[in-house]
Order: sequence, then structure tokens, then C-alpha cells
Amino acid sequence: MAYKHWLSSCIKTITAFGSLYTNIALRELIPKALTFPSYGRLLVANRELEREISDVHNEIRLLKQAEIAIKQSEIRYRAIVEDQTEMIARYLPDSTLTFFNQAFALYYGRSPEELIGSHDQPIILEADRERVAEFVALISADNPVVIIENRVVVAGEVRWTKWHNRMIFDEQGCFLEFQSVGYNITDFKQIEETLFQEKELAQVTLQSIGDAVLTTDAFGRIKYLNPVAKFLLGCSETSAEGLLLEEVFGIVHEATRETVKNPIEQALKENRTVSLANHTVLINQNNQEIAIQDSAAPIRNREGQVIGAVMVFRDVTQNRLLSRQLSWQASHDALTGLVNRYEFEQQIQQALHLAKLDYQIHALCYLDLDHFKIVNDTCGHLAGDELLRQITILLQEKIRKTDTLARLGGDEFGVLLSQCLPEQALRVANDLLECVQEFRFVWQEQVFSIGVSIGLVGIDMNSESLAEIISTADAACYTAKNRGRNRVYFAQTDDQERLQQRGEMQWASRISQALENDWFCLYVQPIAAITSTAQNVDDGDYYEVLLRLQDEERNLVLPMTFIPAAERYDLMHLIDQWVIRTLFRNWTRVVGDKQSIYAINLSGSSINDDRFFDFLYQQFTLYSISPHCICFEITETVAIANLSKARQFIQSLQRMGCRFALDDFGVGMSSFAYLKSLPVDYLKIDGSFIRNIVENPVDNAIVAAITHISSVMGIQTIAEFVENDAILERITALGIDYAQGYGIAAPRPLE
Repeated sequence: MAYKHWLSSCIKTITAFGSLYTNIALRELIPKALTFPSYGRLLVANRELEREISDVHNEIRLLKQAEIAIKQSEIRYRAIVEDQTEMIARYLPDSTLTFFNQAFALYYGRSPEELIGSHDQPIILEADRERVAEFVALISADNPVVIIENRVVVAGEVRWTKWHNRMIFDEQGCFLEFQSVGYNITDFKQIEETLFQEKELAQVTLQSIGDAVLTTDAFGRIKYLNPVAKFLLGCSETSAEGLLLEEVFGIVHEATRETVKNPIEQALKENRTVSLANHTVLINQNNQEIAIQDSAAPIRNREGQVIGAVMVFRDVTQNRLLSRQLSWQASHDALTGLVNRYEFEQQIQQALHLAKLDYQIHALCYLDLDHFKIVNDTCGHLAGDELLRQITILLQEKIRKTDTLARLGGDEFGVLLSQCLPEQALRVANDLLECVQEFRFVWQEQVFSIGVSIGLVGIDMNSESLAEIISTADAACYTAKNRGRNRVYFAQTDDQERLQQRGEMQWASRISQALENDWFCLYVQPIAAITSTAQNVDDGDYYEVLLRLQDEERNLVLPMTFIPAAERYDLMHLIDQWVIRTLFRNWTRVVGDKQSIYAINLSGSSINDDRFFDFLYQQFTLYSISPHCICFEITETVAIANLSKARQFIQSLQRMGCRFALDDFGVGMSSFAYLKSLPVDYLKIDGSFIRNIVENPVDNAIVAAITHISSVMGIQTIAEFVENDAILERITALGIDYAQGYGIAAPRPLE
């Protein structure tokens, strides 16, 4: 009974520990109790059982504590995982989703029920699926971690995600599942794309611009060359990388060949933008010289620290050549290659400065070819140009290297004799005169003799100014021409002829002002028909248009005061145009419907101006004036100077319907011979024969002869300077057709 009671007590005790203890006790203790032979032995066994039960109790307590710790650790782990902003998920090898955190669910916008245990991974953008599959295939025991970036589609939005994929193994090394940790990198990818585009744009820009670009590190070693830089330097980026500038190319001054400071080194050292001086030359790897312009600047990081430098340079070889060419053209005559008037005047100004500073003495020769116009008009401009080139070579052989020969315009040359005393200058001028005088110009089997008139003036400390020196030399040259041409005239300080020429120069300026400000005015003087043979003008009269100039005080200035200056300085064609334009503009108001004839004087400049006919045709058309009402007059001397040109000119005007008169007839030595070649309508007998015709039988005979010849040729005659009735009576008796002078009517303003 005791045994049974003990056994029952043990069972109850074991049962009290729970099923866990029961399993252990029944399995281990009961078989032992059944084998005990006596009660004493049962007591021993009971004590052993109690000890074992106590040990089990301790083990259970420890297990309970471990279980609690595990649960607490799991709670903490889950809290950590759930609080992560990164997406965390685990997959079985068959891609079944076994775990995910809240960030994962929120990122894909799907519920836990939809995700857990599913085989459907979040939608990968179709364009990335093949690449993702290739990366997943790379995961292995030897390569347990693979990083993948791919795009997924969430609610119609494409997002970039970066995944760290890891294989999870158990303690025995068996593969359990995949763990993926992901990051939303959409913003980063957008920034990266923007930076890439900016970098690409910068690269394309650097590749495309016409300038060479070179960058270095903070020590001046080359890091980058764009294509233009590679081309100009004659090297590749690989061969130049890491080298200093002076190891790749050199920069020198174009003229002195001195080495130029390294611009990169300067920019880095001085922490500023620097530019090369002008006229620098780059010597590249192929030993080619290239004219360049450049600048170098430091490159700074966000903190302002210098981390390198950039040098930008361009090939300006062609620009410099063009600049030199333009500079040369600006200072030289294209036809002869000599310095032009502008450059020549600059050198005279420098000579004047040295004369006043160092008491140096110089001289200026002003040369004007005497018969150049004959060659130009007879053989054409090509012949004239060739003559000027040959004269240039001829003159250069007679002067020193220190002297300057210039073409001043047309057929005018200048020679600046540097540090030359007056006696020596006069000898040089005569040598120039002699060589030109002996020269013969040959053109198409025609031979021409060319003379030259030379004006010589000294330049010393007493010379006033550049303008005074040039005007004196010009006036001296003109004096040489007036004295018979082909000679040298040395201007002196108190030279009256020079003072006269200076007055003409002043008049030239006043004429230009008069044309610009309309200071000229027109007068007319009637020309009366005095014989029955005169061609009557129906319903009108015959007038000569006369020119006057009003000075600053409104006083009238007669033409002979300013005409010589206008002829000397090539202003007469402008005056002729002003007269025609003014008369035509006032035609309707002054003439009206009358069929009067108005005679207009033309200069030799207009006859030789090929544009005059265009101008005249334009005026006739503009003002609707009949050419039959206009008679043009040229002097006999002008006509004789270029007979063929004058004949063509007269015939052209007559074809337009104009009339023509030969003025100042009789002063030429062979007037009648030339008259046969000039198809004029009127002869105006020079007033020097008319003024004394009553008292001087020679004048009377000359006028009678002119009248007779004109009558035979069918040319009407006009007598000038008819001052009184006696003259009028005499010329009427001689058969002259028209009379003009104060005895007929005085000039009056054009009304």
C-alpha cells in the first residue's frame, strides 16, 4: 500500500508540473520504481527523483526566460525593421514573399494580405526585366550579394529602386531565402540625369566650339584637351595628360621671340584671370607656329579653393594676316605699293617733331607729272597705271633708303628727304627731275615723254605745322607748272607766289563751303541778235548764265577770283553741276513757256567726266526741260587740250538736242585748223579782239576773218565785250550775228 501511495504521490507531483514534466517522469522514473525490491530503496529513488525534478524545474525556468528574451528580441527586431525607411523583404527560392516591412508595403501601395505568401513580385518596368533577370542569375554561394537598380511601375508612376540582394543561409550553410533591402532613388536618378545632361551639354559644347580649351589640376598638369586644342597642339589628350604646359608647347613673342610667361602658372599663382599680350605665337609639337590669343583662369570648388585652371585660346593667324593687310592697305597705295598720303603726312609730322626737338633739317619734294593726262586719255587707264608703276621704280632708284617716296593721289608723288640740308635737297630734286625727263614711256608702239614739276620746301625748327609744310610744297609745285613745267621750284619764306597759291587753297575751302551752304547765285546777261542772218528764237531770248559768289558780308565775288582755285583743286565739275541743277530747278518760275535759250559754261572737268551725261539726262528728265533751250559753252583752250574728247562730247550733247558754243575763240594759235574738227553752233569771239576793234585795224581784220570763216562753215558768231554803240556798229557792219556786253545789257540776277 505504501508503495502504491508513494507512486500515486509521485504521479500527482509530476502531473502538477504539467505535461512537459509528466512526459519526462513517466518515461524515466516509473520504470525505475517498478524495479526497486524494497521500500528503502524506494526512498532512495524518491530522493533521486526529487533532485531530478528540481533540475527539470530549473531547466524549465531557464527555457521560459529564454523564450521571453526571444520574444522580446523579436519584438525589438520587428520594431527596428518596421521603423526602417528602407524597404525590406524576404523571398523563398521560388520567389514566394515570406516577409516585408511597412515601408515595402507603403512603397508598392499593396496590403499585407495581397503580398505575404504571394509569388507576384512588384511590377518591374518591361525595359528593365531582362537586365534584372541577368543580375539575379548572378547570385550564388560564391557571390551571395548582388546590387540591382531597376525601375518599377507603381500606380502608373515609374520609380527607380536600388536593391541590395543577399542570400540567407542556416547554421549548416543551407540556403534558406533571399533578403532584399531597397531604396527609392528616383530623385537621385533625376538629379543624376540632370547632371548627366549638363555634363553632356558641356562636353558637346567643348567638343563643338571653335576655341581650344585646356584644363589642368592645381599643379598645372594637363587633364583635358578638347578637339581644337588637340589639333592646334598636334598631340592627343593621352600623350599630354599629366604634363606641364611647357612640356607640350611653347609661347613666344612674335617679334622678339622671347618666351612668354606660362598663363596657367600665372592664373594659379595669382588666383586671377590672365591674358596673353598681343602678337604671341604658339609653337606646337610639330614645331608649327600659330598666332594665338588666349586667356587663363583658375577653377574653384564650392569652398572657393583653387583646384585647377582652364586655358582658352584660338588660332588668329588669318586674323593677324588680314589685320596686317588692312593696316598695309590703310597706309599704302594699292597700285604702286608706296605709302599713301595719310601715312606720308604722319611721317612728315614726325620729321617736324624731330626738327623742333633735335634741330634736325629735312626737306619735302612735291612732284606732279606734267603729261600724264595725255597718256591716260590717249591710251586708257591701263596705260596710265603702268606709267605710274614705272615712274615709281624710277624714283625709288634715286632716293636713299632713309627717304620716303609716297603716292599722294592721281599723278602726284611726294618725297620726304630725311636729315637733308637745302643744297643737298635741291640736288636730289634735280636728279629726280632729270631721270623723269629722260624717261620714255612705251605703250603699244607709242612713245611718250614725261616731265615733272617739283615743289621743294625745307622742314626745320622754324616750320609752323604739317598743314603749312604741305600747302607750301603744293604751292611751290603749282608755281613750277605755271613757270613752264618740268622744273624745280624751291619755296622761300617770303615767296609772293607761294602766298598767292596759299590764297587759292583758302579759296578752295571757301568754295566747298559755298557749295554746301548754297552761297553761290546765278546772274544772266542777254545776248542780242543784231543781223538778219541771226537765227531768231521764237517767243524767247538768248541769255548767258553767269556765276557769282556771295561772301560772308553778302558782297558779290566775281568768278575770276575763285575759278582758278576751283580748277586747281578739281572743284569745277561740282560748280557746273550746281549751276545746271539751280537753273533747272527755277526754270518754270523764271522762264515759263518761253522758248528762250540759256547758255551754260562748262569746264574741262565736266567734259572729262564720264558721269556728266548721266547727271545731265537725269536733270532734263526730272524737270521736263527741252534740251533745245540749252546751249553749252566751252573755251577754245579746253577744247584744244583734248580735241577728240571735245568732239565726242559736243556730238553727244547735240544728239540730245542741246546747242553748243565755242567760247573765247581766237586766242589759240591754230584756231581755224581746230575749228574744222569741232561741230559747234556758235563762235564767241574773244573780247580782247572786240574791245579795241574800232581803233585797232588788226583786231578788226581778225574779227572779219573769223566772221567770214564762220559764215562759210554755217556757224553763228557772237561778239563779247560790246561796250558802246561804236563797237556795236562796227561788228554789225562785219556781219556778226549776236552781240553781248554792257553796251547791250548788264548782267542781272536770275529772277
